[in-house]
Amino acid sequence: MSILNDLSGPMDLSSFDNAQLSELGEEIRQFLIASVCSTGGHLGPNLGVVELTIALHRVFDSPLTPIVFDTGHQAYVHKLLTGRRAGFPSLRTAGGLSGYPSRAESVHDVIENSHASTALSYADGLSKAFEHAGSDRTVVAVVGDGALTGGLAWEALNNLGVSTRPVIVVLNDNGRSYAPTAGGLARHLKRLQDRSGYAAVVELLGGTAVPAAAGVDSIFTALGLDYLGPVDGHDIAAVESVLNEARGRRVPVVVHCLTSKGRGYAPAENDAVDKLHAVGIVDVATGRTPRSAHTTHTPVLTWTDAFADGLLSAGEVFPELVAISAAMLDPTGLQRFADRFPDRCFDVGIAEQHAITSAAGLAMGGAHPVVALYATFANRAFDQLLLDVGLHRLPVTLCLDRAGITGPDGPSHHGIWDLSMLASIPGMRVAAPRDAQSLAEELHEAVGYADGPTALRYPKSALGPPIRAVQQWDGMDVLRTADQATVLIVAVGSTAQAALAAAGTLAEGGVECTVVDPRWVLPVNPSIVDLADRHLLVVTVEDGIRSGGVGSHVRHALSAAGTSVPVTNVALPTEYVPHGSRAELLAHYGLDAAGITGAVLAAVRGINSGASGPVRAGLGMSGLDAAERSGSGVSGSGLSGRGLGAAARDGGGTGGGTRNSPALRPLQRSQRTR
Repeated sequence: MSILNDLSGPMDLSSFDNAQLSELGEEIRQFLIASVCSTGGHLGPNLGVVELTIALHRVFDSPLTPIVFDTGHQAYVHKLLTGRRAGFPSLRTAGGLSGYPSRAESVHDVIENSHASTALSYADGLSKAFEHAGSDRTVVAVVGDGALTGGLAWEALNNLGVSTRPVIVVLNDNGRSYAPTAGGLARHLKRLQDRSGYAAVVELLGGTAVPAAAGVDSIFTALGLDYLGPVDGHDIAAVESVLNEARGRRVPVVVHCLTSKGRGYAPAENDAVDKLHAVGIVDVATGRTPRSAHTTHTPVLTWTDAFADGLLSAGEVFPELVAISAAMLDPTGLQRFADRFPDRCFDVGIAEQHAITSAAGLAMGGAHPVVALYATFANRAFDQLLLDVGLHRLPVTLCLDRAGITGPDGPSHHGIWDLSMLASIPGMRVAAPRDAQSLAEELHEAVGYADGPTALRYPKSALGPPIRAVQQWDGMDVLRTADQATVLIVAVGSTAQAALAAAGTLAEGGVECTVVDPRWVLPVNPSIVDLADRHLLVVTVEDGIRSGGVGSHVRHALSAAGTSVPVTNVALPTEYVPHGSRAELLAHYGLDAAGITGAVLAAVRGINSGASGPVRAGLGMSGLDAAERSGSGVSGSGLSGRGLGAAARDGGGTGGGTRNSPALRPLQRSQRTR
């Protein structure tokens, strides 16, 4: 009989004896290994909190006592204990179980923001709300030592330290975020462990030691919180005992629990990089991607790999180049640079705001910092980018991995706000490479630029094939053209491949397109106006939100120049994008080849419906139906409620008037090569 299979909810835990709890812990660990290895997800963090989470749900009555998980990637055990075991086969798939806490899934999930260092502020606010309502309900916040390297956590602790409200901070100390925890806090926590060990030895020898619960010389007690621990986070009884003591104090208390990331799974325990923090579909026996007769022995290169290569090359050329990571050396591709230039690479912990302002100081001192972040985490440092870097026009380069649609990690991990955010910073130049070669070139250009900040953005995916430019046009790469091209497709970064495929489909139906990669997409290259003026329709394609993105700036540039060429923006709506595979989501929002084809055809139909005869001919009306048939054979994404491309197209604001074909000046090679 399986204890886990029969578990209906956390209330069942109170009836289990020690042997049953131990058996349950082992079942959960084995279930997680088998399940996550088959679906992908966060493995190492969850293996480290099995016993801790069981103890939490035995001591506290969730959801009456809210349990707030910081970051949330360690909440799989919590999901199992709150009745969601059956959903794990759909983990992180479209319409399936979220990889993070989700309020839509369960009343036991309090928050679903999966950015680090936020839980203590949520807990502070919740406890204030309870007090205001006349209640003394306890609030529990579970936070890792890695997340405590973020400044927001200390802002919350500073406030909790002068509070008398019952907030219990469960410090899950495994010594790591991805890599070992950076900074002085890690040393302090280690000293607390050493002191506890010393006290135990003294007591064993018959002496008198200061009780661990007294919290002498803890940074937490210095701030005004009580401190209990450290305690073995894998000993359910010990954790329950200290949690019960903390609950009885009715004041803010830090409970320091020591855990091991990846515990109980040898491939994770032996993984020096990040203890198998997150995995794709892997072989349970090895923790690595399975090989088959059909698997190539050539590793699949990613955009992160291309950045790592480009940065290493740039580091050899530019001695002033230094690199900064916010606790993600390996995930952002900085590890090889750190190995090659250890004195030129700085890991500042989960502290994006500090990373950017520290980069500003480095730039003031003559260095050229490259700050590598996930695009979604750059949102946290907007003020620093705007005023600490931008205002001073400092040569800082921001390299944004996971830009655009990322896939299964869901709303808080999609990097879809960066273009709109960066576009509002005066003097900021933004590049969007389309392949590995353009990434390396644009990175070198960025590091060689000394007159202000720069940024590069690239997605989370395998690299596509190289995309050769057929010619250049004032700093932009023309990827496809035809003498009678009537549609200009402006492809931002990695959307170039889908844009080219769409252009091929459209050409088969008689609608010829020019496809251009602007390379540096913001500010808009003024020559786009001239290029647009040689076409009857402009279509911009970007995997960021439409509002304030590249397309809106292209439209503004054309309007400011008095050009009435209609503009259609194929982009994302201003909404929170759910989790699902990257391919599914791109198709759902009309950012694959079929969606782009459909957007162009819809715009052409819109123009032709009110145009005179010559325009109708110029836009290939005779081949329109054929092109539509060619582009309609792609099946839907499986996501309901939105037509193909409909949510991502914006045909509004196309300007007044239409243009006759005599005004059309097809691009000739002699005109475009400059």
